[in-house]
Amino acid sequence: MLALYYVATFGFVLLDYGLGINVRVAFFEARPDLRAAYYGFCLVCLVALFLRPSWTILIGTFETMVTMVALILSIALRVMVPNDAIIEQSAGIVTPQEIVNFLIGGFAAYFAWLRGTKQLKG
Repeated sequence: MLALYYVATFGFVLLDYGLGINVRVAFFEARPDLRAAYYGFCLVCLVALFLRPSWTILIGTFETMVTMVALILSIALRVMVPNDAIIEQSAGIVTPQEIVNFLIGGFAAYFAWLRGTKQLKG
C-alpha cells in the first residue's frame, strides 16, 4: 500500500509540471527547488522500499516526519517572517489552497507518523 502512495508521485509530478496543478506539495508552491527536492525524496523512498522491503515501516514513518516538518516550516516561516513582497503588495501570507493542503496533508502525515511510531515500538 505504501509503495502505491510513492508510485502516485509520478502522477503528482505530471499534474504539477505538466498541467500546473500542484496538489501534493502546495506548501512548496513558492519554492520550485524545494518542490522538486521533495518529489525526488518521495521517489528515493520508493526505491528504498523496493531495495529494503523490511524497512517499509521505518521509511514511511521517516517520510511522514519530513512531510510534517516541511508543512510546519513552510507555513510558520511565512507567517512569522513575512517578506517585503507580501507587505508591499498587501498579498495574503498564506493562500486558501495552502491552508487546505496543510490541514489535509498534516492530518494524514500525523496519523501515519503516529501509526508508524507505534508499529516501530512494538
